[in-house]
Amino acid sequence: MDILSANNRLAERNRGYFEGKQVLSLNMVSSPGSGKTTILEKTIRDLIATRKIFVIEGDQQTARDAERIEKSGAPAIQINTGSGCHLDAKMIHLALKKMEVENNAILFIENVGNLVCPALFDLGEHKRVVVISVTEGDDKPLKYPYMFQSSNLCIINKTDLLPYVDFDVELAVSNARQLNPDLEFILMSSKTGDGMQEWYQWLGKQGT
Repeated sequence: MDILSANNRLAERNRGYFEGKQVLSLNMVSSPGSGKTTILEKTIRDLIATRKIFVIEGDQQTARDAERIEKSGAPAIQINTGSGCHLDAKMIHLALKKMEVENNAILFIENVGNLVCPALFDLGEHKRVVVISVTEGDDKPLKYPYMFQSSNLCIINKTDLLPYVDFDVELAVSNARQLNPDLEFILMSSKTGDGMQEWYQWLGKQGT
């Protein structure tokens, strides 16, 4: 059996489910430590009063991130992949059976921290958001091209550390846009809050 073909069929079922419920589904991808969970925590705290938010958390082990998300105020379900390095459409399908996502909600899928494997697996999401941090190096798009080719938005996080690291924002953006001219960018510091409003505006523009 072609694993990707089977995955893609289930992804289409997931996509139909999301569209039927008018749920905006976002696949959040990154390498470990980029700040995805902190971004989601802040997003939930700031938007939960006006928007229904649900989260599926993917990690190889522990439920720490799901616990952090629930403390922020959103329902969360944890998927532990063990030795696996990514979520797939079947995992999302099974998680959706356990979590009743309400109509007109946002569903954030926080994928396993990895810039290789998750790029290959469609989960049925509407948009893919790749998060990198300035501590990782501005050559990430060149090293992991398919992730940037397949993403809709790139968040460059931890910009408060730019004075202390060797990271060229313009070079990183240029490298990524050579791979994907349509890729959008938001510069952000989830610690200071810089860029969060731009992120919320981007979310508000996404239709289902």
